[in-house]
Amino acid sequence: MHIKPLVADTALIFAASPIWADTAAPLTYEQFEAAVPHSDLETCPEALAQDNVFCRATLRHEEIHVFAFSEDGDQVFVGFKTYPADGLGALLK
Repeated sequence: MHIKPLVADTALIFAASPIWADTAAPLTYEQFEAAVPHSDLETCPEALAQDNVFCRATLRHEEIHVFAFSEDGDQVFVGFKTYPADGLGALLK
């Protein structure tokens, strides 16, 4: 088995793939919900709070990551903030 041709063929497949497009596609809540284990937040923390936005939180290591999504249209990702887990009390206010 020759590895170099296999690698070259794989590179050609990925080069022709739309994942290499110049324009990134927005992350929608539907995609996030299917791919990322998370908790629903009743309200967004102050740093992400705005009209027509909802937030979801994930826990990784000793950090809480909060993702904000628009309530409109495709519910695209609009913001992100990380908090230390020991700051959970401030996040919940």
